[in-house]
Amino acid sequence: MKYIIFIISLIMLSCEGPPRRNEVRRVEDFATPATEESGEEEYIMITTAINLPLYVRHEQKAFLEWGKKMNVKTSILGPSEWDIPAQIETIEQVLAGKPSGLLINGTDPGMAQAIKKAVKMGIPTVVYDSEIKGSGRHCFIGSDWYEMGRLQGERMAKLIHGKGKVACMGILGMENMEAGFKGFQDALKKFPQIEFIGKYDDKANVEVAARITSDLLVAHPDLTGVAGFDSNSGPGMAIAIKENGKSGTVILTSVDAEPEHLRLVKEGVIQYLVGQKRELFSYLGAEFLYQLRHKSLSLSLNDAKAGVTAIPDFVNTGVIEIDKSNVDLFNK
Repeated sequence: MKYIIFIISLIMLSCEGPPRRNEVRRVEDFATPATEESGEEEYIMITTAINLPLYVRHEQKAFLEWGKKMNVKTSILGPSEWDIPAQIETIEQVLAGKPSGLLINGTDPGMAQAIKKAVKMGIPTVVYDSEIKGSGRHCFIGSDWYEMGRLQGERMAKLIHGKGKVACMGILGMENMEAGFKGFQDALKKFPQIEFIGKYDDKANVEVAARITSDLLVAHPDLTGVAGFDSNSGPGMAIAIKENGKSGTVILTSVDAEPEHLRLVKEGVIQYLVGQKRELFSYLGAEFLYQLRHKSLSLSLNDAKAGVTAIPDFVNTGVIEIDKSNVDLFNK
């Protein structure tokens, strides 16, 4: 009977068609449904752009694998497009069910109140990727974006021999990327012959990133380098660079290490990547949620009254540096 239900579920999913804009989608680990045996526990990841390959391949996959290992239900909720209001609304909607824990992709400062409400309700809550200040979350897990920017800046300066015109792009206003932009610019300040011509909002869209890069090449024919700070920056910049015959002439650096990024490094179109250990965002986050739920460790006679939690307040998961010398090791 269990297998019949599973097959019917798959058929229903296959008949849904492409997701509508702003539609909230649910991804569940059908292999580990909540049961009395598992204590009816459900841990929920809430993100935006739920179908983004970067998210699916890394944190979502690791989260579902964790649920299978722990024999608890894991669900992933969020809008199909990059839609912050819809993500915040999703957080608000799940609170009534009082899930065992919430793992939230920190995409915008505007979600602070919704997260604060979850914490006040006693729901273990971990934010990942980008910090949400004032949210009262129990833990933040992510990369040091300032360091990611600094590393890109230093490598860019080295690759362009300390002189030339440089720009960067990503999602303007997003806290982690703004920290990355600052790290990048601070690194470039050490090189007086490098002119930073600006940061641009590519809205995490390949076509927008390509258009910005093309416009930069027209406005600055002597452009020497461009750095990207979201998962679509690198591929978008590469399209424009190749179309304009500038591969290897204009230096490209970017974040993330997706298959397309790695291929572009092998081709010599992108010279340097700073990858994140995104699987750790959700795997460690889920572990911390479980620990808070089960109170498996305490730091006082009453942690709630003492105002402490027996998990880290912040976890820096580190970065992975990739160039042509080691790119083959990451083509899994």
